[in-house]
Amino acid sequence: MIDHDLLTYLETYLTEERKQRFLDVLQKRTKHITVAVEDVYQLHNTSAILRSCDVFGVQELHVIEHRFGKRLDKNIAVGAEQWVDVHRYGTTADCVAKLKSDGYRIIATTPHNDSSLLPDFFPSEKSAIFFGTEKEGLSETVMQQADGFLKIPMVGFSESLNVSVSAAIIIQQLAQKVRDSDLDWRLTEAELLEKRLDWTKKSIKHVKGIIKRYVSE
Repeated sequence: MIDHDLLTYLETYLTEERKQRFLDVLQKRTKHITVAVEDVYQLHNTSAILRSCDVFGVQELHVIEHRFGKRLDKNIAVGAEQWVDVHRYGTTADCVAKLKSDGYRIIATTPHNDSSLLPDFFPSEKSAIFFGTEKEGLSETVMQQADGFLKIPMVGFSESLNVSVSAAIIIQQLAQKVRDSDLDWRLTEAELLEKRLDWTKKSIKHVKGIIKRYVSE
């Protein structure tokens, strides 16, 4: 339950421009599509995907760190980790199970023959877009449980793109399709308030002390 009085109090520490910026950004945020990365090896790739989520309005990123450990580089993410909710998993099975339980269709990005081409794909239902390792792609765990497959059409000699480039293209295209649609893609009122409070706290220096004084008054 969000403490509305606390939010109102903390927002007095923000400029009007900052408060309005939060409201404007949140109005375009979505959880209708979400992104999952599975055991991506290069630090900069996961961090770049996180940044793409922020830039294109996807609120959550799911990171499977079974093989290579933590895969986020704050220098590359350039602060995006403050604005996107990152969920970490020890196994692919845990990530897939959680997303399915939350009502997401699992969409595997792969050059699989049965893949839908990106221009033809529309996420009419909540969709989790999975991206795999740089060389091997997605695991059999994802492929076997996928509800659909997706690929970017290519017309050159190269048959693949860097995973962070692929993710940026797909995230931008799908996020725009969703925002241009009649789907109920926006955050709920409760989610909006939760993120306003979260982002406000992250924007205030020594916020713990400020909250402590607020509570004691």
